[in-house]
Amino acid sequence: MAGLALHQRCWNHESREAVCRCPRCGRCFCRECVTEHHARLLCAACLKAAAQSAQVEHAAWRRMLPAGMLLAGLFLSWAFFYGAGEALLEINARLEQASWQSP
Repeated sequence: MAGLALHQRCWNHESREAVCRCPRCGRCFCRECVTEHHARLLCAACLKAAAQSAQVEHAAWRRMLPAGMLLAGLFLSWAFFYGAGEALLEINARLEQASWQSP
């Protein structure tokens, strides 16, 4: 009984011997049916699911990007015009002070 080894077969190809088990779904696959993804061997179905979940995470950031850019633009324009207004007030104050001091 010790010399008897159980050979698992590929989930997709019954005639091929399985070389690994997918860590997500637990099925066994041959070398052609698995792909390395983040240092793990995944089957095609699990790789597709992992890619879709990654796209969903990126989609959330992409939806927030225009609102963030709008807020950043409003803040920068406010800072620019606030600084320009303060500069004009300072110039006006210096001109008035110079006009009072000259005879």
